[in-house]
Amino acid sequence: MFRAVIFDWDGTLADTKKAVVESFKTVLTEIGCIVNDEFLERRIGTGTRKMLEDALDECNITFNHAMLEELAGKKVRLQTELSKHVTLFEGATDLLDALYGRVKIALATMSSRPVIDKLLTEKQIKKYFNAVVTADEISKPKPDPEIFLLAATKLNLPPQHCVVLEDSIFGVEAAKAAKMKCVAIPSGAYTKKELKKQKPNLLIDSLTQTQTILNYILQTQP
Repeated sequence: MFRAVIFDWDGTLADTKKAVVESFKTVLTEIGCIVNDEFLERRIGTGTRKMLEDALDECNITFNHAMLEELAGKKVRLQTELSKHVTLFEGATDLLDALYGRVKIALATMSSRPVIDKLLTEKQIKKYFNAVVTADEISKPKPDPEIFLLAATKLNLPPQHCVVLEDSIFGVEAAKAAKMKCVAIPSGAYTKKELKKQKPNLLIDSLTQTQTILNYILQTQP
């Protein structure tokens, strides 16, 4: 069995789409950058700064570091205020309950620390995580494996003993690059067909397939 499970947040454990998209569109519209919802949704999980850079490039707006920092700060504040729009996916708490005490559990998210700290407390699931890694602690966004490798380090475990749960193609890529196994779930912006092309170790329909996930995590040799 694996010794640790590393969860992504946006689109994997929680439906954060409304809060993320609304906060980005608000700050981008203020500077005349108009992008559609799908443009943003398919980039959720790459991090605030990368999403801002992509949007500004799409709108042909020149930017610098100071501008990105200002926009990112506004976006994080707005997203934090929109926490009431975030809901845990069905099966999320049941799965966390089933894993709690049997393996180490980490959260590795490209969301910002203030956003995650508030949400974990509000949704009453902070107790489950032995470690939480956010975008504030890394320099390279997914599909770079940095965030998952840092999570493993915080858990004091080698990568090969960790399995990642992800909803995005770049998340699966990052897990594989970290030499970790990956369970993919089409609960975010990517379809089951798109995820299948990334060749995850297990592809499921939703977190409600608790037993299927547990069978893989607890009975598979890493």
